[in-house]
Amino acid sequence: MPRTPLPPPPPPPFLRTWPDRTALLADRRRALEVLRRRSLGIHRLLLLWLLALATVIGWALLTLPMQQVEEHDPLLFVVGPVCVVLGLAAIVPAVIGVVAGIRRDREIHGLLDAWLALDSHPLTDAGLRSPGLSLCWLLSSFAVCALGLWTAFATAAGAAPGPVGHEVFLGMGTGMILWLTGMLGAAKAVRHYRWALRARGTAAAPQHR
Repeated sequence: MPRTPLPPPPPPPFLRTWPDRTALLADRRRALEVLRRRSLGIHRLLLLWLLALATVIGWALLTLPMQQVEEHDPLLFVVGPVCVVLGLAAIVPAVIGVVAGIRRDREIHGLLDAWLALDSHPLTDAGLRSPGLSLCWLLSSFAVCALGLWTAFATAAGAAPGPVGHEVFLGMGTGMILWLTGMLGAAKAVRHYRWALRARGTAAAPQHR
């Protein structure tokens, strides 16, 4: 399905046709609210977790041939390549999705700054802080980070002496994926909080004429 487009940036001064400041503020409020939801909505958090889950599944599939090697499984040459292809098919789109999400966040923040600089309206601008959503992103991301670190350290601590087995690769890789996922979510929450503070402190003077 095609992705829903973002609100366009505000027109340059010589193309603005708002009849009065009330109309300008109404369009500004609608654009900022849409951009805020697109940036910090719960659906973005669930999407990030879904991409992380796909990456974990792909990593598990990639480590399965290692297990077959350790167990001298005669089906290695049949099942192994299939697992590698399926693992890459899960990991590559998930990584592309994360990169696309980061780029979209940059685009959203650029539009937020452009619409915010168009005028100043304290009531509208105060709602952009979204402390509840920011806290949800931050706390849940810290929990995912903690789970990832615990998984990685528990795997390393429980590894038997000798050659590294597939369990270690699976546990360490899964822990790293969860930790990176949590870090991405926490960084997004902190970035939004800092942006909201900066926006509140540097609200532009009304520019509409």
